Amino acid sequence: MKITPFQFMDVPRKQPRELAVAVRVLGWSEIYGSFDAAGATEQSARCLDCGNPYCSAKCPVHNDIPNWLALVREGRLFEACDLAHETNPLPEICGRVCPQDRLCEGACTINVGFEAVTIGSVEKYIVDTAVKAGWRPDLSRVRPTRFKVAIIGAGPAGLACADRLARAGIAAHVFDRYEEIGGLLTFGIPPFKLEKEVIATRRMLLEGMGVQFHLGVEIGRDQSFETLLNDFDAVFIGNGAYRYVNGRLSGQDRPGVVPALPFLVSNGRRVLGSESAHEAVIAGWSHGAPTLDLAGKRVVVLGGGDTGMDCVRTAVRLGASQVTCVYRRDEASMPGSRREVKNAKDEGVQFLFNRQPLAILGHGPEDDSPVRAVQMAETEISAGSRSGGVQTIPGSEREIAADLVIQAFGFRAEQPAWLRSVLAADDLDAEQRVQVRRSDAGRRQPRSARLAYQTSVAKVFAGGDTVRGADLVVTAVQDGRDAAESIRRWLTIPQEG
Repeated sequence: MKITPFQFMDVPRKQPRELAVAVRVLGWSEIYGSFDAAGATEQSARCLDCGNPYCSAKCPVHNDIPNWLALVREGRLFEACDLAHETNPLPEICGRVCPQDRLCEGACTINVGFEAVTIGSVEKYIVDTAVKAGWRPDLSRVRPTRFKVAIIGAGPAGLACADRLARAGIAAHVFDRYEEIGGLLTFGIPPFKLEKEVIATRRMLLEGMGVQFHLGVEIGRDQSFETLLNDFDAVFIGNGAYRYVNGRLSGQDRPGVVPALPFLVSNGRRVLGSESAHEAVIAGWSHGAPTLDLAGKRVVVLGGGDTGMDCVRTAVRLGASQVTCVYRRDEASMPGSRREVKNAKDEGVQFLFNRQPLAILGHGPEDDSPVRAVQMAETEISAGSRSGGVQTIPGSEREIAADLVIQAFGFRAEQPAWLRSVLAADDLDAEQRVQVRRSDAGRRQPRSARLAYQTSVAKVFAGGDTVRGADLVVTAVQDGRDAAESIRRWLTIPQEG
């Protein structure tokens, strides 16, 4: 294959094949295929190697993107895989679910005029192909230590922490209440974005590194936190953010109204064939598993983030006759990935922008009357608002028929009693996020006496959504990775802490 110095001028941006809409809505497979070697080489060669890689700067884990693209061009796949793992413990997952259009690809130097390098798809290709060819993490030079660390939560933060601890010779034991690893990677993100075989492969790699998983174990019920504190040299908390943001809409307790996570988790377990009974995954949600029989039903999803897009696209595959997304601002203000919004539109989802939900109406006046419609009003930017606040337009109220309403307004952290009992009073903020010293100073007040991600209890560290609130997979990976380094320092070089 001929590669030119300015290949981006001659070769257009190209993604791997995409399943036709008529086919993909009938199943749960990932809609994007994978590059072959020729395609990955061709697209990697579009990198300008600009010398000031904005793509790496914009990436939360600061991947060395230009150099692993160069290794792909040279056919040095195992080296590219090694390099990808130097900064990212879960590259094949981030290659699938990161909003690259807002991160690395959005910052790509050639994005203006020539379209960005397909960074995410190449990242996915590197790891998938290398692992199939026999690549495994090289721990031959790792010297085991006497230390062992308990990790609570097998989501992206916990998995990233376990990876880095194993590479430091520290035994990592991961506890999770679910029956599979991954947290919302497995049960929340639909398989048309992230097939669950990908998580199974990552588990195989981590177990090969010596990581031990204790699944179906809920801390505070099956295992006391005090026992972990006594039995392990340190503990990392990565238990996520599962409490849904309450829209406080009139009628939201009617039958047929459900928060996003119980809906997605129920379907995730159904697709996986899990035999375990569905339990509420959000505090305050006690209505059991939501119905997944949507054949012929009208579904309205409230909220315009990536979780909302997961919900609308899942509803399409569950046979809903009409799926509508309601968002209170305009399309340009949507917080979700532009790619996901496009995919939803392609799959037949209708969008109502600049609409504020006001109430959820039932078939009768009783509070337990099943949902029949959502009442909403048109919105406009509030006069004098500098933060994009919106206000409803008087007289613009209307109804949209609905048989199922899914609330996807976002999620917040909520800490269990066993953790609250050991932390200092000021270790939780008003939104229940664990206060730690952040390596990037972030939005938390630095605590000079602590290492990054360390709480007021010296041997307890925390990261991911439990610290940030609901955020990206890649930022949880960043926290888990960096918290593991702090744990290593605290255990092996205590004088630095």
